Amino acid sequence: MLLKRIQLGMIHAAVAMTLVPINSTLNRVMIKELELSALLVAILASLPYVFSPIQMLIGSYSDRHPIFGLRRTPYILLGLLLCVVGVIVTPQVAFELAGNWWLGLWLGILAFGAWGMGYNFASVSYMALASELSGEKGRSKTITVMFLIMIVSMILTSLGMGRMLDPYSPQVLQETFMIIGMLALSIGVLGLLGLEKKVSKPTIHSSGGNIMIRQIFRSIMDNQQAKTFFVYLWLLLIALLGQDVLLEPFGAESFQMSVRTTTQLTSIWGGCMLVTLAVGGLLEGRFPKRTLAQAGNFGALFGFLLIAASGMFAMIQVFYLGVVVLGLGTGLSTVANLSLMLDMTTPANVGLFIGAWGFSNALSRLSGSVMAGSIRDVVTYLSRNAVLGYVIVFIAEIVLMGVSIWLLRSIDPVAFRKRAGKITFSEKISVGMDN
Repeated sequence: MLLKRIQLGMIHAAVAMTLVPINSTLNRVMIKELELSALLVAILASLPYVFSPIQMLIGSYSDRHPIFGLRRTPYILLGLLLCVVGVIVTPQVAFELAGNWWLGLWLGILAFGAWGMGYNFASVSYMALASELSGEKGRSKTITVMFLIMIVSMILTSLGMGRMLDPYSPQVLQETFMIIGMLALSIGVLGLLGLEKKVSKPTIHSSGGNIMIRQIFRSIMDNQQAKTFFVYLWLLLIALLGQDVLLEPFGAESFQMSVRTTTQLTSIWGGCMLVTLAVGGLLEGRFPKRTLAQAGNFGALFGFLLIAASGMFAMIQVFYLGVVVLGLGTGLSTVANLSLMLDMTTPANVGLFIGAWGFSNALSRLSGSVMAGSIRDVVTYLSRNAVLGYVIVFIAEIVLMGVSIWLLRSIDPVAFRKRAGKITFSEKISVGMDN
């Protein structure tokens, strides 16, 4: 099973490798070098999350429609191919945007849309395959291996791109994206080889798969604890992930960092996150999960404070310290909140609640990117000071972190399960369909 877990991790890493060039390099080039709107960049980079609701449809369709006897592999491969095509052509589209706005915009929607659609096709399919191959008892080990391989691959990709992009030029950028795309495709295909066994016939699931998202959402809202946790996750992840598109451009604007240097920020952030992911796993049995989550949340909040202060006082050492603290806090917050999320389910309705928390995740990534891009553009336009625009974004994220920390104090998994146990899933859906 270890080999299969490593192969699954390779697939997870391959898809993640296509995210790094766009979220840690192209975003900086588009905002700083090409002087494009941060809001536009944020929207294009968020297309995977715009398309995330289709994951349920993709998963359900692949359940019933195997290709050549394989229910997951063809859909993973299709998704990976779309991701690779997207990452290869997006630099060309970015330069087109700077020269021919309307043509570049339509090409951008197609290119980033292909990347976003591929991300959803691949991720839902390989997570379903991971669940099927691992069984209930082995899923936690499989997820741990997959995420460790993914984070390491993102760090190595960031370091490698930093070297390839020195010195920076548009041609070097396109060649680097091409190399990363082909490397990701090779790793993903290698991970797929012999991984899935053929099925004689498709598995037919119950009618639960046909339930509308709106009805499921209304059912979740019946539980006050579930509602609070949904909002908590949404605000927390807006704060944590809203900086994804802006951290590298901020380094370029505030400290005149090169493309190579800002690209390598991902390796610093990811390395620190990897440390606290491991430490958090060791501490989980010794401290309450909510305590660990709060410690990680406070750490991330302090990281944002340092990053905002670095911009206000032009102190690059404080900026690097803020990136380190943010990575450490994010790692601890992630592992603790994932564990807490699993506690906020019931055995009978685990799919329902995990789906809701996943939807909250996607919604927050989209909201965070759009919020950050909008604030940066508006403040920069009004003040004629780009650095101030970024600082205000980080201050907004500090406020959201504070609200999420306050919300977590009222979340109680025991109270959640008591309320969830009073009404069955089918009864909730019946209520939703009758209204």
